[in-house]
Amino acid sequence: MSLIFDSEGFPDFFAQAPILHIQDKLAWFLGAADSGLLQYRYADAVKLAGHSCPTVAAAYLMTLAGIKALYGEELAQRGEIEVFFAQSPDSGTTGVMASIVQLLTGAASDTGFAGIGAQALFKRRNLLQFNADIEAVMLMRRQDNGDAVSIALNTEIVPWSEEMRALMPKVMSGLADAQEQSRFARLWQERVSQMLLHHAEDSQMIQLKQCVFPG
Repeated sequence: MSLIFDSEGFPDFFAQAPILHIQDKLAWFLGAADSGLLQYRYADAVKLAGHSCPTVAAAYLMTLAGIKALYGEELAQRGEIEVFFAQSPDSGTTGVMASIVQLLTGAASDTGFAGIGAQALFKRRNLLQFNADIEAVMLMRRQDNGDAVSIALNTEIVPWSEEMRALMPKVMSGLADAQEQSRFARLWQERVSQMLLHHAEDSQMIQLKQCVFPG
């Protein structure tokens, strides 16, 4: 069996993943989007990362879950959310996850937008920080009211299949034939699909905790 791709060339399950609807006041201010309303899909995260994997899917889902926990039914505000990671950007997959979080929230590190004018309106620089003293993968905090939520992750809820475990060493060593490589790709994306379509709101995989964070 092979992967089924849509008209954009992506696996067709990408379009079924949760969608983020958010407002960016800077986009409104500069006329980049009507009313500043933006829409992000999983494919946008894949385009940024250059690949689809459990880490990219987890970062996407964690961010959506954190935004929902902070805003509820309110329209979330891109560029007005602070994000703190427990680890350094060069530790494990933290850097990859942070790039997805930045895409969706607008929060940036020291290379981010410095703001407009003397008041630094719409500033995003240093809204994304690392090595925070938190007991979770990351923490998100609203700038307007200080509400915060910590976000932990347990991807073991969706484990690799035994077939995948057997195929991976052969593929990674370059010894797999074309059929095995194709099967590997399908199994890889099947795990991503399970995360996106069946565990997007699974509290065992994405663990949220409302908290106070003075930061």
